[in-house]
Amino acid sequence: MTIIEALLLGLIQGITEFIPVSSSGHVAIIENLLHINSESGLPFEALAHLTVLAAVIGALRKEIKKLLMEFCRSIYDVYENVRIYFHNRDKKDARRYKKVISNNYRKLFLLLVITSIPTALESYILQDMTRLAGDNLLAPGMGLFITGIVLLVADFFPRGKRIPRDISYWTALAIGLIQGLTVFPGVSRVGITLAVCLAYGFQRKFAVKYAFLLSVPVLAGSFIAKWGHLSGTSFGWQIWGGYVAGALAAGIAAYFCIKKMTKVLQNRRFYGFSVYCFIIGAAAVAGSFLLA
Repeated sequence: MTIIEALLLGLIQGITEFIPVSSSGHVAIIENLLHINSESGLPFEALAHLTVLAAVIGALRKEIKKLLMEFCRSIYDVYENVRIYFHNRDKKDARRYKKVISNNYRKLFLLLVITSIPTALESYILQDMTRLAGDNLLAPGMGLFITGIVLLVADFFPRGKRIPRDISYWTALAIGLIQGLTVFPGVSRVGITLAVCLAYGFQRKFAVKYAFLLSVPVLAGSFIAKWGHLSGTSFGWQIWGGYVAGALAAGIAAYFCIKKMTKVLQNRRFYGFSVYCFIIGAAAVAGSFLLA
């Protein structure tokens, strides 16, 4: 992979990561067109996921800080409840226990964890199939068709009003199971997750926040998985220089894109993204037959 190819892939990765058009699908299409071997591109993909993760944390730092603070407070409340239990048992007292999940941020943190667990398991189980699907143009093209259809349908969902306190843990689990299938190239994680959240009646602003916050464990898991495949391999500093440049381009593009897309996805319909997915998907499918 040349530095120009790395920069191109990095920009595409960063720009499309938070647009519901599948970054993995776009990267797979470009890699196939440029004949970039997916195995040789693993170091770049790992670094790109790391820089995009840093961009997400930077862009959503206020929300993430609140989540972590409330998580720490909830752990302290659990500790206090243990102390109260032993006090009540030993002193025959009846002190009241603290409510651990006492606000929306504590509930949101738990929902995010529950959603992330099945996603991580499915991603691990399907990783070999995902790698094979990315080695051709047909699979990402079909994935983009699926994304386009889901986005088109999502526009017809009624506006929901549900926020964390209204969401059940079973709903979070179901979202995680469906999100796990978006590991296939062309199937947009943001687009599918948003559509499922809206189908469950999430408030639109909350649905966007939920989908974007879920990218933190997804990107972290992807980085760890891809980096794990690199054990025992070595590359020259010239190659790593290209990878780092491309990864930095991905992170910078992702940071500015997430800021813009937060507002766009909260207020606009998905029709335009759906049409785009159909066009790129059709071009990829046609290309898979023409270039066969």
